[in-house]
Amino acid sequence: MLSAFLHGYRLSFGLILPLGPQNVFVFSQGATQPRLRRALPVVLTAALADTALILVAVLGVSAVVLTVPWVKIVLGVIGVCFLLYIGWVTWRSEVHEDDATKLAHQWPVRRQIIFALSVSLLNPHAILDTIGVIGTSSLAYASGERIAFTAACILNSWVWFFALAVAGKLVARTRVGPVRQWLNRASAVIIWISAVYLVYNLARIA
Repeated sequence: MLSAFLHGYRLSFGLILPLGPQNVFVFSQGATQPRLRRALPVVLTAALADTALILVAVLGVSAVVLTVPWVKIVLGVIGVCFLLYIGWVTWRSEVHEDDATKLAHQWPVRRQIIFALSVSLLNPHAILDTIGVIGTSSLAYASGERIAFTAACILNSWVWFFALAVAGKLVARTRVGPVRQWLNRASAVIIWISAVYLVYNLARIA
C-alpha cells in the first residue's frame, strides 16, 4: 500500500509541476493579493476541481474495467503513450509570461473562483492528465492500494496549490522564468520515470 501511495504522489507531482495557466494563476494570486488569506478562494477552488477530476477518472475507469477486463491493458498502453507524449511536450516547452498574472491582481472572490474553475476544468491538459494518466495508472492497483494511490494524488494537489500561493507571496514580483524552465525539465523526467513504472506494472498484469 505504501508503494501505491508513493507512486501516486510521485506521478501526480510530475503531472502538476509544469507551471501552466492554472498554476500560474494560483501563484500570481499569492503574489499580488495584499494578504495570503485573500488567495485562499483560488487555492481551494483549484484543489477541489483537481479532486473531482481525479475521483471521476479513477472511479470511471475502474467501472469500465470491471465490466470489460481486457480494457485494463488497452488503457494502460494508452496511459504510457500519454506519459511519454506529455513528458516530451513538457521538456520542449518554452516559458512565457502568462496574461493571468496581469489579470489576477486583487480580483473579487467570485471572479477568482470562476477563473480558477475555468483554468482547472476547461484545460484539456488537465483532463488528459487525470483520465489518460492517473485514471489508467490506477488500474495497476486493486481495493486498498487503489484508494492509497488516489489519496496520494489528491493530497499532492492540495499541498501543491497551497505551496504555490505561499511561494507567490514570498517571491512576489520577482521574475522566475529560469526557475519555471528548470521545473518543466524536472517534471518531464519524473513523468518518464512514471511511464517506465507503468510499463512494469502492465507487464505483471499480462
